[in-house]
Amino acid sequence: MQATCATLATPGRANEDYFAVGPNWAFVLDGATAPSGVDSGCAHDVPWLVHRLGAELAARLVASGKPLADLLAEAVESTCAAHADTCDLWNPSSPSSTVSILRAGDEVEYLVLADSPIVFDHGAIVDDRLDHLPSYTQEAVRDLRNHPDGFWVASTKPEAAYEALQGSLNDVSRAALLSDGASRYVEMFALSDWPNLLDLLEREGPTELLTRVRKAESTAPKPARGKPHDDATAVFLTF
Repeated sequence: MQATCATLATPGRANEDYFAVGPNWAFVLDGATAPSGVDSGCAHDVPWLVHRLGAELAARLVASGKPLADLLAEAVESTCAAHADTCDLWNPSSPSSTVSILRAGDEVEYLVLADSPIVFDHGAIVDDRLDHLPSYTQEAVRDLRNHPDGFWVASTKPEAAYEALQGSLNDVSRAALLSDGASRYVEMFALSDWPNLLDLLEREGPTELLTRVRKAESTAPKPARGKPHDDATAVFLTF
């Protein structure tokens, strides 16, 4: 497995994305930006969460061949233990993150939790449950997070790992893990389809993709929902 990677923060802000690549695995985390004025009950910011969760997840991917959902659940549990004495983990607005994991072996395994897709030549694994909520007020999103009628993220409930989209594929030659700030190249701006996005990554690399996303953000109308700019991360893999 060979990898090329790039990440780009929202202008003027700390990057709340995080990624890591090992010999036969990779993951992308996309921390949820805290709404202004909302008490998360946590003494830590979103970058702390994604860095801590990422470290816990990487250690387990290195050491264990357990199913990806088990490894993610253990990583969430250990991350919770690291700040259970200082923070209110019962607060529904506690910091959270998307998770996308790929591991290559006899087959290519994948796990996608929330809106950071993994792209293959046949299409993308997209967890779009966040796009189908009945309301997008702060209160509604808070109440429907990690709820059977809403959507699931990595935060304070290890069991959320088992709500992820999971599976395995044969005959995979290339793949891309994207935060939603990078996938908006297809999903928001419709500048390409998924196979052509992989072609762009293979031909010109992840940095070029993120540069094009930033250019599109600077010229597009402000979105009705979501942020005009977002942290963007792309990990392109060939096998």
